[in-house]
Amino acid sequence: MVNWSNFLRPATQLAKYHAILCSPVVKNGVQLQLRQMSGGHHQMIVKPSRFQWDKFKDLLHFYTMVGLIPIIGIVLYSNIFIGPAQLEPIPEGYRPKHWEYHKHPISRFISRYIHPSPQQEYEKQLHHLFEENERAQIRLLENKIRAKMSERNDYQAYYYRPIIAKYHRISKKAAEDLEELRGDI
Repeated sequence: MVNWSNFLRPATQLAKYHAILCSPVVKNGVQLQLRQMSGGHHQMIVKPSRFQWDKFKDLLHFYTMVGLIPIIGIVLYSNIFIGPAQLEPIPEGYRPKHWEYHKHPISRFISRYIHPSPQQEYEKQLHHLFEENERAQIRLLENKIRAKMSERNDYQAYYYRPIIAKYHRISKKAAEDLEELRGDI
């Protein structure tokens, strides 16, 4: 049996050496370095992704800067180099344009190239009133026609078709001619 125990001696020594390597044991003032995977966490916490939120914030900041930087540059340029308009007397025979009444250069630009002139707005409003007046007159005429049709017991309006009105007049005339020929019976 002693011989059998000699066979197991290298395995026990290897196990002791392995235990020394795997434990943080201080030997001769030097601590053995151990590999600890993932920094010692023993569980993985599952949490929702923040990809969409981060992407949204990135795009928001990007497009905000894409819009704000040029606008801030234009405003600074117009305020520093152009400045507000100065009031001066109008020369004889000169009619000022509608955008020349604004003080700030950006307001003048918007009034000149983006918004329609007050005269154009006034004429559009007049055209709108004219169209409404025409519609009201047509409605009034339609009401008068309906009143006359009901007064004279004429054919009803929803049977009237302009395409066949000609044939209706022809048949009405033929019926009147036949009535004249027959006389009162």
